Amino acid sequence: MSYLQGDDRSQAWMLPQSLEDYLSEDNPVRFIDAFVDELDFRQAKLPVEAAATGRPGYAPGDLLKLYLYGYLNRVRSSRELERLTHRNLEVIWLL
Repeated sequence: MSYLQGDDRSQAWMLPQSLEDYLSEDNPVRFIDAFVDELDFRQAKLPVEAAATGRPGYAPGDLLKLYLYGYLNRVRSSRELERLTHRNLEVIWLL
């Protein structure tokens, strides 16, 4: 069983064409994305394989991206972070 994944960032929407159009090239979430994508979770001995049973979990890298975003933007509540995943375009792009 695999992890839950976000949508493709380059998928065309009604307006504008993609999520990439909403974020500037120097937006800090691009740094978070690049930083976490370069980490080797196996070397850090973090779980990288999804469980074979039950509901699929979230990818460890995506959760780290979300928590780093919250830390940099002074969002301490996990519930608030969950709300941001539905309405904040930076977070939607990040995941």
